[in-house]
Amino acid sequence: MRPMLLASASAAVLALVALGSPALAADAPFNRIATFNVVDNLPAGVDPAKSTAAEIITFTEDGNTLIYSDSPGQRIGFIDITDPAMPKSAGVIALDGEPTTTVVIGAKAYVGVNTSESKAKPSGHLAVIDLATRKVEEKIDIGGQPDSITKSPDGSYLAIAIENERDEDLNDGALPQLPAGNLTTFEVKNGRVVDASKKVIDLTGLAAVGSEDPEAEYVDINSRNEVVVTLQENNHIVVVDLPTGKILAHFPAGTVDLDKIDTKKDGIIDLSGSMKAVPREPDTVQWIDDDRFVIANEGDWKGGSRGFSIFDKTGKLLFESGAAPEHMAVRLGHYPDKRNKKGIEMEGAEVATFGDDRLIFVASERGSLVFVYRDKGGAQAPEFLQVLPAGVGPEGLVALPKRDLFVTASETDGREDGGIGSVVTLYQRQPGAMPAYPTIESVDGPDGLPIWWSALSGFAADAKEAGKLYAVTDSAYAQARILTVDAAAMPAKITAATVLTRDGAPAKGLDLEGIAVRPEGGFWVVSEGNPEKKEKATQNLLLRVGADGVIAEEIALPEAVAAQAGRFGFEGVAVIGSGADETVWIAVQREWKDDAKGFAKLIAYTPATKGWGAVRYPLDTPAKGWVGLSELTPYKDGLIVIERDNLIGADAALKKLVYVSLKDVKPAPLGSEAAPPALEKSEVKDLLPLLKAPNGYVLDKVESFAIDAAGNAFIVTDNDGVDGSSGETQFIPLGKMN
Repeated sequence: MRPMLLASASAAVLALVALGSPALAADAPFNRIATFNVVDNLPAGVDPAKSTAAEIITFTEDGNTLIYSDSPGQRIGFIDITDPAMPKSAGVIALDGEPTTTVVIGAKAYVGVNTSESKAKPSGHLAVIDLATRKVEEKIDIGGQPDSITKSPDGSYLAIAIENERDEDLNDGALPQLPAGNLTTFEVKNGRVVDASKKVIDLTGLAAVGSEDPEAEYVDINSRNEVVVTLQENNHIVVVDLPTGKILAHFPAGTVDLDKIDTKKDGIIDLSGSMKAVPREPDTVQWIDDDRFVIANEGDWKGGSRGFSIFDKTGKLLFESGAAPEHMAVRLGHYPDKRNKKGIEMEGAEVATFGDDRLIFVASERGSLVFVYRDKGGAQAPEFLQVLPAGVGPEGLVALPKRDLFVTASETDGREDGGIGSVVTLYQRQPGAMPAYPTIESVDGPDGLPIWWSALSGFAADAKEAGKLYAVTDSAYAQARILTVDAAAMPAKITAATVLTRDGAPAKGLDLEGIAVRPEGGFWVVSEGNPEKKEKATQNLLLRVGADGVIAEEIALPEAVAAQAGRFGFEGVAVIGSGADETVWIAVQREWKDDAKGFAKLIAYTPATKGWGAVRYPLDTPAKGWVGLSELTPYKDGLIVIERDNLIGADAALKKLVYVSLKDVKPAPLGSEAAPPALEKSEVKDLLPLLKAPNGYVLDKVESFAIDAAGNAFIVTDNDGVDGSSGETQFIPLGKMN
């Protein structure tokens, strides 16, 4: 058979309505143009399996080279971005300790290096590196553990936040834990640090929280050579005059009341909770101009403040985002439910002028998103423009306005658990373009809050209405739900959510992996079982569900067949025929105990007779990892199947649509001695180019495929409920089926 082809002011709270249509807000949006894997920059002889990081990032003054800190590897790395769409490895420099932050002044790089023996005995130095020779020229003792380093706009000063961080396991991290941190500054002249200019500015006695133990976190310098420093755990902010070392102002970062947030660890994103008087506990700080600065409120200790704020240097609060960025993360499927005590954890920030626009970038470490705003000046609320997808755990942000570039560094390395490693992501400002992300988002529900979603694991099309799809979410959440999707919108819109119920209560213990529309109305859905689960084994189920979400029937496999099941079970479902001729086809992801190696089952269930049968699907043999099935969709006289490996990023080798004809195929009765017939397959489309096209890393779980009533096809990836993933979901239209 010929393969088929697919055609190609005051503390103003940011209003949710302003976040509702990011695609319409940005007249010159940033779009991702490249992703660089840090592991590709390892020197010869280094074990590539060991953890890497790209934490804080900067660039050389010509804008052609990025420099990132790799703390686990005790090195800084260089990336050649002469062509930013094709970043290249440019080597590393080994250091005698863990680098925190690097800044560049002229031909020199200045690196804060942590050499602490322990939290109780902090130490560190400033490494001065000649960029031409890539040699460490000098090590200047700074008497403690450096965190953030910054330079003045004119390059005449360095300011270093000496954190001397607390031990979180000692007395629950309570302060004080001496020795105290401080602010250390140097003058820089003619490419040299002036040793005699060193000032150690005492920050003790200022904060109401742990005043004898200031935890200096982040610093930034304005054009007046005034440095602002955040004391994160102390929930305090200090402004210092660099030439004199005099403290100009200091004030608490204050607290925020949070409403309509998720506060319970129950596997449900419920935005009905609240928290009062939450300390902001700011991390990154960046001057917006000489009088105002923005802080990213990580709330890492006692907080959970989840947003960002703008202050003037006298301590007046000008703007507070509240939970609005978190609601956007929910809307985009990026909300980290397992981390909801602290929420999306805003950590990174950057401010830069592109053209006539002063832009503010703030990053969510746990939601792996960057929010982009336009400064409106004074006490006006900033204007939300767009969101950008990042790698897992974006920490470092840097803007290169002269090249219309923005860059994020993501420190999390998840390769040990089958995830992506640390990455550096590049974005370019593209006037006149549309934002490429998000590709799918939710609208507000009846309560006026965004419909929550994530972990999309199966799709099906409405039989009559073009552009109308249905999706299911998997066991990342305690509730099994069916989502209604408007695929004709751009981005696609999740417009409704229906909870599956048993006996009038939300159904529990389900892992929905596939959905099909029943000819008579309602749905067939499949729940993947796990007989190997130690705590409580579950079984593979076929569920008949009404349009209202009520489970009308739960159908289990015959016991003898269920006993052959392995960890990888029901994964997709499709309906062919109707009435007495209706057959429900179910894909089993991988081989079970009674399957020949390299063959997975497609199971056929006939509702009219309650009979079971099976055929064999021949799986491709992977070079590494495993290959399995992720979806079934009816097409002509057969089925289209998603066949994929379980690999991510550069390792991903097999993600494709495959057609199998069912013409004249008679399934063998399940449990009989007769061997199920083997299907013949033909490739419909290689999906790897489509998954590479967004210029991120290749997402491993392309799990859904559907063809709508007008013949338009779509694929969708599963983001695992933002558990060990970046939260990115790609909803990709493929065009009409031929």
